[in-house]
Amino acid sequence: MKNTSEIIFDKLVYSCAFESYKGHEEFIPDHFLGFQFSGETHAFHEQGKTVIKENTVVLVRKNQLIRTIKYPAKDKKYEFLSITLDDETLRHYSAENKMIMDAPFPDDQRLFFEKDDFFKTYFISLMPYVYKTEDIPPRLAALKVKEAIELLLQSNSDFKNLLFDFSESHKVDLKEFMNKNFMFNVSIQAFARLTGRSLSGFKRDFNKIFNMSPKQWLKERRLQEAYYLIKNKDQKPSDIYLNLGFENLSHFYYSFKQKYGITTSQV
Repeated sequence: MKNTSEIIFDKLVYSCAFESYKGHEEFIPDHFLGFQFSGETHAFHEQGKTVIKENTVVLVRKNQLIRTIKYPAKDKKYEFLSITLDDETLRHYSAENKMIMDAPFPDDQRLFFEKDDFFKTYFISLMPYVYKTEDIPPRLAALKVKEAIELLLQSNSDFKNLLFDFSESHKVDLKEFMNKNFMFNVSIQAFARLTGRSLSGFKRDFNKIFNMSPKQWLKERRLQEAYYLIKNKDQKPSDIYLNLGFENLSHFYYSFKQKYGITTSQV
């Protein structure tokens, strides 16, 4: 399998593949704008599954968990290019242009899509830097990020309420959130941030609700889901262990036997 994920400059990331492959579990700390040049990205998130098709622009909002599977086109490779819109850059743009949010952006909308010639042309203009035909000076890199913001605001003026919302994350229902997102293999720090808590506050609240540590609960909950899928849905361990947050199959088998006293084949 040949695939790459390469940072071209500070905020520009290029992904390329010739065979389908599962991407990493990702905590998305910053908004990013991306373009699917070829192939498809299947993104799994709290709201379900989204398929990002060829020649589609996607705006992904910050502070969420995503798992991806990347599929090349039948006659060519997989290519996806993304540019990060971090808080520091957005704060600077907001102050410079006197842009502020004036209403909450809908919280249930996690990914946004536009098919627009301006966006396509913008991403095509970045490809010379991907192919290393020339280096991009820092000043020009900053201008390309600013151009991305301008295009977003031109396409939908309400995006200002997403991009320039710098309020602190509010505490969410911890029990509901964890039962929806336990299968994502990310750090406890990421879970804490996503639920609007400091690390110490997250651990304290978690123990009050679940009467065990986050690490212990995650292992227990993932094994419970594995047992259910194997017994009731006839799923194979090799097909589900990664999707349930286990890093390797041998560790999954060991943990399963340790908890239930039987092997998966005996379920």
